[in-house]
Amino acid sequence: MLYLLAAIGALTIAVLLWRVFGAERVGVPQRPSAVAPDDDPDFLRKLGEQRPKKPDEDDKG
Repeated sequence: MLYLLAAIGALTIAVLLWRVFGAERVGVPQRPSAVAPDDDPDFLRKLGEQRPKKPDEDDKG
């Protein structure tokens, strides 16, 4: 009986420590989320700079 209580206690402590230090929390991102290329203004700007200009395009904006 004593071993059973010790095992339950050790398991409880292990679960609590895992929850505090190891588990990913729902709704709290651990890393910055990736931005899709069509939502990334730097990527779109670089695409515009790399695209060859057509003769009929003007730079008025």
